[in-house]
Amino acid sequence: MGSKIDAKIVLLGREYAGKTCLVERYLHGKAPGSTPYQNTIGAAFGAKKVSVAGRAITLGIWDTAGSERYKAMSRIYYRGAKGAVVCFDLTDSASFGVAREWIDELKSCEEACKVYLCGTKKDLISGDKARAVSHSDIQALADDVRAKAFETSSVTGESVGKFYIVQSFMAYICLIQCMFTLKLAKYYNVIILMIL
Repeated sequence: MGSKIDAKIVLLGREYAGKTCLVERYLHGKAPGSTPYQNTIGAAFGAKKVSVAGRAITLGIWDTAGSERYKAMSRIYYRGAKGAVVCFDLTDSASFGVAREWIDELKSCEEACKVYLCGTKKDLISGDKARAVSHSDIQALADDVRAKAFETSSVTGESVGKFYIVQSFMAYICLIQCMFTLKLAKYYNVIILMIL
């Protein structure tokens, strides 16, 4: 097995859910507001190299458009994804309300893709003020779709790095499992050929 591993990650969610800010904060350390906001058209791509268990992993991160008019186009980015981050704004219950739709659509195209739920804009919440999505609702959805759930802030950077480290590790595990399955299949093919 080589030491280089690539993992495709897609970010999904309604427009204004904080996907682009999350990627910008992780890849470039930029807080929101440092560049003017522009809607994502189609998808934007970024990559980051990380090291997990002594292996170099390149995370290829696809930030997909959340606008309804680009939703059909987003499906082309699902193919081959090892992980999907379904983002929703913690201060907007409607963005959480459509999270399940994004997950169902993803799973119809890429069933084995690992799903992560990411509540964004945590910095806008003070106590329960401005919180529109409860911890229990997030955990219920996470349990239902077998996902990990995180709450992040692209403004403060809270949990952004931790979130991607967990994702890198899960992508690594998934790829190791795929490689093992392929090696096992090749091994059994050799045994079958030897018997014949």
